[in-house]
Amino acid sequence: MYEIIVIGGGASGLAAAISAKKANKKVLLIEREHSLGGILNQCIHNGFGLEVFKEEYTGPEYAYKYIEEFNDLNIDYLTDTTAMNLVKRDNIYTVSVSSVKNGLLDYECEAIIISSGCYERTRGQIIMPGDRPNGVITAGSAQRYLNINGYLVGKRVFILGSGDIGLIMARRMHLEGAEVLGVAEIMPYSNGLTRNIVQCLNDFEIPLYLSHTVTNVISDEFKRLKSIVIQAVDENFNPIEGTQKAFDVDTLLLSIGLIPDITLLDDLSVEVDPKTKSAKINQAYETSVEGLFICGNSLQVHDLVDNVSKESERAGRCAAMYLDKVIKTRKKINIVPKKNILFVTPQFIDFGWEFTDLIVSFRANKKIEKALLKISQNEKVIFQKRLFFVVPAEMETVSFPYKDLDKESDLVIELEEL
Repeated sequence: MYEIIVIGGGASGLAAAISAKKANKKVLLIEREHSLGGILNQCIHNGFGLEVFKEEYTGPEYAYKYIEEFNDLNIDYLTDTTAMNLVKRDNIYTVSVSSVKNGLLDYECEAIIISSGCYERTRGQIIMPGDRPNGVITAGSAQRYLNINGYLVGKRVFILGSGDIGLIMARRMHLEGAEVLGVAEIMPYSNGLTRNIVQCLNDFEIPLYLSHTVTNVISDEFKRLKSIVIQAVDENFNPIEGTQKAFDVDTLLLSIGLIPDITLLDDLSVEVDPKTKSAKINQAYETSVEGLFICGNSLQVHDLVDNVSKESERAGRCAAMYLDKVIKTRKKINIVPKKNILFVTPQFIDFGWEFTDLIVSFRANKKIEKALLKISQNEKVIFQKRLFFVVPAEMETVSFPYKDLDKESDLVIELEEL
């Protein structure tokens, strides 16, 4: 039996497994793909590693840095193996897996770390009028086809949604010879990093249509994509008459959001945050089910992989601490997002975990050029910090001492415009 099982072998799972192994725990990592590295293997652009390694790498290079350390530590792992079910009985977790080589197997452990990443929102999850032709594909799938399989999915391309993968694929498709006619974003601001707007769109004169969405998809007689229509939308996201723009295209890439993959938690009574669409956690990345930890994009969709790694390293250490029985109590208070805050993690504090500082991540629900972050308890401000150019696309993280908090009253986090 293992002490800790990590589900997922991307940036998050590798970092968590390495951290737990360094704490002298017996660790098994389970990865469904043929090789370790996760989504990083198809992200051949640079921009990774500046926070963690102080050097710039491509996605595969960044993954290799962790894979090399992972292998040096002789951590057990399974590839081509999918975790199918997770149950807990008498404080022991059983993971049922399906292995390409060995079929159906069960593995037991004392603690679980979920680092299964996220998946793309598809056309079926949004309302998009029009035909259902070939040629409508998620941006991440197009990235895999191009960067892994060497297949260019189209020659005349439009992108719906300004998520980072969509922006990066706008540049990638352009560099491979496709004509990228534009990017439409239903929100009045981009959902990608500012640097990707500049480097992937502005540098190549690719238009960005803010407050626009696709209102019609038209196919030819062979059920292939022929053209699309976009329209401006009002503040309630209703199309505005007279603003239609038509584009003749053979490919529509969808970059309309990512959803944390927590399907493995379906049989466990895990509290879920409707804003993050993932499990609620305490400051140790532990869910409402003791011994069940979650981190990386399966917890909250990050904009930088470096932050995924740092968060997951902390989660790995916390899972090891859990096995060392350092938790003395289960007294909890909530962290409540209020003014101008879309969501916050952790969602609650468990005073059984004795840390010096509380690390809080959050996203604003609108663009604010100058803001004052306030964290208060009993209407008394216990921490505040000035922030500049806060945007929903970029996660903010702060830390502050919290050992003297009132253990009976919730914390409130909010942003004031200055």
